[in-house]
Amino acid sequence: MLGNPHTTSVDDENLWFYFDRKIASGKLIKFGDVDLLENNVLVLNFNRYGVVVNKEFFDKQDMKEIKYSEMKTENPVTKDSFVTSFLQSVRQKMYGKRKF
Repeated sequence: MLGNPHTTSVDDENLWFYFDRKIASGKLIKFGDVDLLENNVLVLNFNRYGVVVNKEFFDKQDMKEIKYSEMKTENPVTKDSFVTSFLQSVRQKMYGKRKF
């Protein structure tokens, strides 16, 4: 009923992830800002027979408690051009004050 997952685990094809995010445009006073209304993640783990053996649901509040790695992996194949890097920098400056 849920359809295909948004993504699966890199090392476990039986671990499926579904994402649901709802945002609202900021008010005129906060032009360009976006408010995060909902940020939900559903994680399903299947056994080898395709039966769900574990499910986890994370909401917006849970996301604040998760520690994320700051490490980055450099990949020379997908390295951005100067123009792409410049435009991404401009976009970050435009939308950098978002409050989620």
